[in-house]
Amino acid sequence: MKRGEKLEIADSVLELTGGTPLVQLRRVTDGLKPGVEVHAKLEYLNAGGSVKDRAGLRLLLDGIEKGTLSRGRRVIDATSGNTGIALAMAGAALGYPVTLVMPSNITPQRKAIVEALGAEIVFSDPLEGTDGAIRRCDAIVAAEPAKWYRPDQYRNEANPEAHFRTTGPEVWEQTQGRITHFVAGIGTTGTLIGTTRFLRKQAKRVMCIAAEPAEALHALEGLKHMATAIVPPIWKPAEIDEIVPVTTEDGWDMAERLAKLEGIPASHSGGAAVWVALEIARRLDEGVVVTLLPDSFERYPL
Repeated sequence: MKRGEKLEIADSVLELTGGTPLVQLRRVTDGLKPGVEVHAKLEYLNAGGSVKDRAGLRLLLDGIEKGTLSRGRRVIDATSGNTGIALAMAGAALGYPVTLVMPSNITPQRKAIVEALGAEIVFSDPLEGTDGAIRRCDAIVAAEPAKWYRPDQYRNEANPEAHFRTTGPEVWEQTQGRITHFVAGIGTTGTLIGTTRFLRKQAKRVMCIAAEPAEALHALEGLKHMATAIVPPIWKPAEIDEIVPVTTEDGWDMAERLAKLEGIPASHSGGAAVWVALEIARRLDEGVVVTLLPDSFERYPL
């Protein structure tokens, strides 16, 4: 069932993943030339509250299809929050138990959501961020490999495939093929890489840009500063046209502006993506710039 179509009864909450709306930004875009549009895809309207619902569902279905996820095995992965919520939701709906390795300083909101969905949490060193969670997860799986199915959002090509199958086609259809630039933040990089691959298949002219934290020590949760992080194997920078750095201050400020001027409750990583989208838009005489808001500020209070 897609949003905007005749209302029906979904067979599962998992059918409510994807089909998120695209909204034109009008008040934070002051100063752009008349022929330039900036649109934001509101991924917090997925059933689980973030863009990670798409990858979480695809990662489990991929395991089921390949036979690597079977009854009696437990799902485990490292996450800072949103993918964990997505895996917990998909696991509950599909009937698979889930364990999540998360930094111990995750917000109370995300901890409560994960536990409400029935997932077990193993905490990792908060000072090591998601990289520490990855290392802890590696050790747990290595100790009892037969017990676990690890979808591994950082290495599994099913992550970008989720966006090739869903996010890219939606953006293309919603803009009626008019999109000229796509901007997304980089964390696992699955959203940016998968969407880029689909858009480039439709039109090589589409420029695809990564929003990356400008500093190693930043507070744009969910995003990675690649020079100082464990680089996800699915990250293919050669497929991207440009990487634009954004500071924590600019990301936080833009999130506040989106809330106050557009009524959009974007998280700080969403604010960072919009900040970069506007930087790109200011260069243009005409064009359609699309960016993606991965979640809302409900999980990351402003």
